[in-house]
Amino acid sequence: MKYLNIEKLRNLGTEAFNTTRPFPYYNDEGVLTEAGFQDLLANMPPLEMFEQKFGYERRAGQAPHDRYSLEYTPDMPVPKPWKEFIGELCSDAYRNEIERLLGAKKVEFRFHWHYTPRGADVSPHCDSSREHGSHLFYFNSEADWDPAWGGATLILDDGGRLDYNSAPALEAFDGITECKSIGNYSALIKRTDHAWHAVRPINSPEDQLRRVFIIVVNPDNLFWKVRDRVIGKNIQRF
Repeated sequence: MKYLNIEKLRNLGTEAFNTTRPFPYYNDEGVLTEAGFQDLLANMPPLEMFEQKFGYERRAGQAPHDRYSLEYTPDMPVPKPWKEFIGELCSDAYRNEIERLLGAKKVEFRFHWHYTPRGADVSPHCDSSREHGSHLFYFNSEADWDPAWGGATLILDDGGRLDYNSAPALEAFDGITECKSIGNYSALIKRTDHAWHAVRPINSPEDQLRRVFIIVVNPDNLFWKVRDRVIGKNIQRF
């Protein structure tokens, strides 16, 4: 099984990506092959593997991002398609395209899943300054998710006005663009001090979860590795 349709990224011009407004992002269908998407969708990691992340304090008083979270490690018993997909993500082919688009060298990846329940949201935020960006793959299909339930990533335009170390409400932004997130879609977001994004409160039935697989793109940086060890973070990078 081939999971990545790498040509989608190869055909994305560096200039076109980096001149996207309000900040560089790319939201399109088909970065996964359709067969690969369906195989992954049918083999999502079970909820019992996840850790509850509710009520955690965030930077500058931003509201918590309540969700179930699963951080990938090589010894983790996730279904075989996910092992194979992550193997493709660790290839030079994917890494080279991400480095090109984000203007980075020697990147490392973190892989994790977020499942978000009814009532939870993602408050407006910019990603950590230690990151080059992130690539979000959505795993709700037209068969199991009603668009009225929400769950789309919102690209927020602050007009260059807001301090990323703050906690603005959605009403503070000049514009809101809703990413497509049902079916075989992904969103690549380059981290800047004004790359604000969010998700409105989920309005799904109790038994339905917003499901996202996230690739966090970090620099291969010794300082952050040592710092993580000192504060007790056990994060696998690839």
